[in-house]
Amino acid sequence: MNSNQSGEDYLETILLLSGKQDEVHRIDVARAAGVSQPAVQKAVKLLISRGYVTTDGMHIRLTESGRRYAESVYERHCTISAFLRLLGVPEAVADGDACEMEHIVSPETYSAMRDFIAGKGKNV
Repeated sequence: MNSNQSGEDYLETILLLSGKQDEVHRIDVARAAGVSQPAVQKAVKLLISRGYVTTDGMHIRLTESGRRYAESVYERHCTISAFLRLLGVPEAVADGDACEMEHIVSPETYSAMRDFIAGKGKNV
């Protein structure tokens, strides 16, 4: 895992999987992220060292700080996707673009997107 984006992607994947199933395994993360199990193993070691996840050898769990971080990434993703859809971007394209943009958008731009959505008064 060589970038903050990659770490955020793994955290987001673990968060989403933990919302769908009781226990998250490395194979689940690998399948959802489209990567190998060794890649997940390497990422998990780094996320453990940063205090974002714990593991008992089989299951991966977000720590409280990991959950907060993952939720903030996912919130950015959802907001950016909603913003793009308001502009008329097809849902699949907006979702794909949001996956990339969520990692690089400045706080100022993100705030403007949120304000724009709120001002539209629409539930996208």
